[in-house]
This record gives sequence, structure tokens and C-alpha cells, in this order.
Amino acid sequence: MRLGWPEILLILAIVIIVFGVGKLPQVGAQLGRGIREFRKSMKGEGEETDTSKSSKAEETQVPKTTESAATQDRK
Repeated sequence: MRLGWPEILLILAIVIIVFGVGKLPQVGAQLGRGIREFRKSMKGEGEETDTSKSSKAEETQVPKTTESAATQDRK
């Protein structure tokens, strides 16, 4: 199934009605980011960087304690 100009114009009109003219650049930017992330994940590039970042974050993460919790442990 191919999209012709009338179909593309109808889809564009619906998008403008739903999101409005002011938010159209934001929607386009988010759509572009989503497509880039999808392509990265399909190539497998995102997997290597995501696992290395999460393992480093787990190593450096220190549990937070509040004063009240520390005083309760002493009692």
C-alpha cells in the first residue's frame, strides 16, 4: 500500500489538529529521537553502552540513610 499526496495531507491535517501548530516542532524532535534510538537498538549499539553505564551506576551507588533510621538502629 502506497501513500499518495491526499493521504499524506490528511495525516498532516489530523496531526496539526491534535497537537496544534505550536507543539509541532517538539513532536517532530521527539519522533526523530525515537527513530534514532530504534535504529541504534536494531544495530546493537545501544546495548553495549547501556550495560556499561548501568553497571558503573550500581557500583557507585551508595544507599541513603536518614537520621531517624540511623537513630532507630542504635536503640
